[in-house]
Amino acid sequence: MKDIKTKSKLEPEFSEAEIVNNGPSIGVRHFQAMLMFLLLAIGYAMRVNLSVGIVAMTKASSKNPDIPIYDWQNTNFILSSFFIGYVCLQVFAGELGKRFGVKWLVVVAMVINSVCCILTPITAANLGSYGVMAIRIMQGLFQGFFFPSVHNILGKWAPKEERTTLGNMIFTGVAFGTIVAMPVTGYISASWAGWPWAFYLFGIIGLLWCIIWTIFGANSPQEHKYITKEEQFYIQSSIGDIEQKEPPHTPWKPIFKSMPFWAIVVANSGQNWGYFTLLTEIPTYLSKVANQPISENSLLSAAPYLALFLLGLCFGPTADWIVQKQLLTTRQTRKLMNTIGSFGPALALSVLGFIPNPESNVGIIEGVLIIAVGINAAIWCGFQVNHVDLSPKFSGVLMGIANGSSSIFSILAPNFVQLYVTDLTDASQWRIVFLIAAGVYVASDIFYIKYAEAEIQWWNNVGEDEISNSTIPIADRVEEKNLSVSIVLK
Repeated sequence: MKDIKTKSKLEPEFSEAEIVNNGPSIGVRHFQAMLMFLLLAIGYAMRVNLSVGIVAMTKASSKNPDIPIYDWQNTNFILSSFFIGYVCLQVFAGELGKRFGVKWLVVVAMVINSVCCILTPITAANLGSYGVMAIRIMQGLFQGFFFPSVHNILGKWAPKEERTTLGNMIFTGVAFGTIVAMPVTGYISASWAGWPWAFYLFGIIGLLWCIIWTIFGANSPQEHKYITKEEQFYIQSSIGDIEQKEPPHTPWKPIFKSMPFWAIVVANSGQNWGYFTLLTEIPTYLSKVANQPISENSLLSAAPYLALFLLGLCFGPTADWIVQKQLLTTRQTRKLMNTIGSFGPALALSVLGFIPNPESNVGIIEGVLIIAVGINAAIWCGFQVNHVDLSPKFSGVLMGIANGSSSIFSILAPNFVQLYVTDLTDASQWRIVFLIAAGVYVASDIFYIKYAEAEIQWWNNVGEDEISNSTIPIADRVEEKNLSVSIVLK
C-alpha cells in the first residue's frame, strides 16, 4: 500500500476546534488565480493574434513597403494547425502535473510558446506557410499544458465555497487575451511597424510572465513561501489536505466508464466547434462579406470578447450566490449555466446567418456577435469547472482528457469552413456554417443536461485502502468527532 500522509501539516499549529469558516477575503489564493488568469490571457493572445495577423500577412495593410505579403491559399489550414499539436499532449500534461506539480511545467510550456511566437515572422519569410504551420503545431503542443495545469491549481488552491468564482476569474483570461490581441494586432499590422511586431510583442510578454510565475507561483498552499497559516488552514479545512507522499495511480477505467465525465467531454466538444468557428472565422467573415478594413475589423472582432470578459466576471459570483443561498444545488446550477452559455450563442448564430446585406448592416452583425460570444461566458460556471466537482484529485487529468479529445472539433470547424465555403464573399455559404455551429451547441448541451453531476465521484479515492484523516475536510472531521462523542454519552 502506498505511504499516505495520516496527519495534516497544519494540525500541530491549529486544533480542530479552531476552524475558521471564512478565510482572508483577499489572499495568496487570489494572486495564484490572477497568475493563472494571465497564463490563459497571454496564451490566448498568442493563439488568436494569427486570426487577425493572417489577414495582414496575405493582404497589404501597412504603408511600410518593406512589410512582407504572402500569396497563401491555405489560410484556414494554417489557423487550424495549432490544434493538431493541441490535441496531442493534454492527457500526458494532466498526468505529469498530478505526479510532479505544474509550476515548472507551465514555465517550460510558456517559454517555448513565447519563442515560437517571436520566430513566426522569420519562419514565414524563410519557410513559407508550411513553416508557420510547424510553428503553430509546436505552440499547440505546449499550450496543451495550460488548461490541465489550471485545473490542477484549482483542485489544490480553491476552497469549494469559492470554486466557481475563482475558476471564472481564471477563465476570463481567455476573453481578456482575445480582447487585447485582436485590436492590438490590427493596430500594429496597419502601422509602419507592420504585422511582425504583433508576434514579437506577445512573445516578449510571455517571457516576462515566466519570471513572475517563477518567483510567486506554487503548486499548492503547502509549498507557497508567503501564504499565512490562517489562509492555508482555511483552504485545507474546505477541501482537505490532498497532498500525498506518492501520487495515486490514475483510475483510467472508472473515468472512461463515468457518464458525468462524458457529459463534460461532449459539452466541451460542442463548445469548441462553436467557439472556434467564431474565433477563427469572424475576422475573415467581416473582411470578405462585410468588407471591413483590418483596423476596423480587429476592433469589431474584439468587441464581443469584451462582453465575454465582463459577463464572465458576473456569472461566477452569481453561480456561487445561487448555491450558497440554496436556490439551486451545485448540479442544477452547473446545468443552468451551461444551458445559458450554449443556447444563447446558438440562437445568435442562427440569426447571424439570415442578416441581409451584411456590408450595410455591420451594426446589427456586431450586436448579434456580442450576444453570441458574450453570453457564452456562462459555460465557465458549467462544464468548465465541473472537473473539479467530480474529482479534485484528478481534475488536471480529467481536463487533459476532455480538452484534448474535444480539440479535434477545434480542428474540424475551420477546416470545414475551408472546404465548404468556396466563395468567401458568399453570405449564403456562411449561413450554413453558422447554422451547423448552432446545432452543435444545442445537441451537446442536451447531452450535458442529461448526464452531468456535481458530486465527488467514488473513483476520486480509488486505489486507497482507506481515506486518511488528512483527505477529509477538517470541518467534516469535527462533525464526525462530535457525533462519536454524542453516541458514547447516550
